[in-house]
Amino acid sequence: MRIRTYAAAAATVAAAATSALTLAPAAAAAPAPQPSPSTSDFNGDGYPDLAVGVPDGAVSGKARAGYVNVLWGGKKGIGAHGGIRVTQATTEVPGTPEAGDRFGASVALEDLNGDGIAELLAGAPGEDITGRGTDAGVVVVVGGAKGGPSHGSNVTTGPAASAAYGLSVAAADLTGDGSRDIVVGGKDKVVLRTADGLAATVVGAPMGGRAPILTTGDFTGDGAADLAVGYWTNDPFTQSHVRIWAWEKAGQSLANVWNTDNAGVSALASGDFDGDGHEDLALGECREIADENIDDPCGPEEYAQGGGVHIHYGAASDGSFGFRKQTLNQDTVGVPGRAESGDRFGAALAAADLNGDGRDDLVAGAPGEAIGTRAGAGAATVLFGMKNGLVDEFGESNAVAYNQGTPRVPGAAEAGDAFGAAVASGDYDHDGRPDLTVGSPGENVNSGGLWVFPHTSPDGSYALTPARLGLPAPTSALTYGKTLSSL
Repeated sequence: MRIRTYAAAAATVAAAATSALTLAPAAAAAPAPQPSPSTSDFNGDGYPDLAVGVPDGAVSGKARAGYVNVLWGGKKGIGAHGGIRVTQATTEVPGTPEAGDRFGASVALEDLNGDGIAELLAGAPGEDITGRGTDAGVVVVVGGAKGGPSHGSNVTTGPAASAAYGLSVAAADLTGDGSRDIVVGGKDKVVLRTADGLAATVVGAPMGGRAPILTTGDFTGDGAADLAVGYWTNDPFTQSHVRIWAWEKAGQSLANVWNTDNAGVSALASGDFDGDGHEDLALGECREIADENIDDPCGPEEYAQGGGVHIHYGAASDGSFGFRKQTLNQDTVGVPGRAESGDRFGAALAAADLNGDGRDDLVAGAPGEAIGTRAGAGAATVLFGMKNGLVDEFGESNAVAYNQGTPRVPGAAEAGDAFGAAVASGDYDHDGRPDLTVGSPGENVNSGGLWVFPHTSPDGSYALTPARLGLPAPTSALTYGKTLSSL
């Protein structure tokens, strides 16, 4: 059984920020060794853990200073073994909690130095940096250790006011040297921080305040991880892009090797959905942004109704990535529900082999889904990988959907719950079968919560709310479950 990392974390960390270097165009990456196996075990007990970003939480009386709640895995599953709250008031973490820092706006758990224990990456896009201005932003790495966190340091800081570094974070061994490299998203930038300290700009464009969407996978088929970025530009008019960068050894830089433009996405995920050994790229809530009289970059236009998922399939390292494509939505035969405006099907994605058949499956959150008359109650759909991918040769899918109205699932579907706003998967009880976690940040008037599905089944499913987890009583809504790390 294999669980695939789709937005995993990053590299051996250098503490200080370095000025960015703009990458020059380059050729595709040469073959490179596979990165070391990933792990999200932050406390060194042998079980995967889950990081929940709570950027709206108060710390030391500072509103929206933000924190990360790391929940321990264990024999009884996630949430049954306690956890830890990591903030900028934590001794090992640099910085000071300040109102509006939003520490935890992005999170990832990954073993950066290969010692078998994960480090925590956390973005704080509202961090003020002396000499650079308000909301310059920062990404912090905190070392994992048995019994608690170890030393932390800043990975990179925003170069100017409103740069908002830390809106997104992802990582993998992008350079092929066996160490993980960190990618940071800000308002108008995507920057790379390699394990050996190189800092470089991957994307520099006015994004209108939107966070760039990041994921990693071997899309070029050369054995090394590549970087996929979904982003928007608004100069001189609104455009959208999904692009892939691969490491070019000769130039020691990332090269833009694949593009699909005019495609607006809310999420990206990588996985081998047809089991052919090649990485595929799923575009969540894919929609054409402007009518440019070109082929729709998100598949047939009717599939955009309510949110569509568009998949580009991998191939051998011959430049043919993405030629084979599929599109589906809630009107696809075999997908529960009905495509309706505002469902936001695919707004959150996670990929893993959930049923152990050797093919990755895709979890698609639809936080806008109406359950009966309850608008925005939300749902999460598991789309199972098949021989032909997520859609078979007859145009049908094999899927199951969960919401708070599903039998044996605790709670009740209520308007605005936004169940499915975030999704994650991991074998948290280490029994060889992955579990599913679904965020519902609108639960209990935006206090939020997580729903855990052991073995991706409603049998034995349970809810984890801030009150049940013993988190500090908030003076404002936490929206707990809006931001999750994932294997």
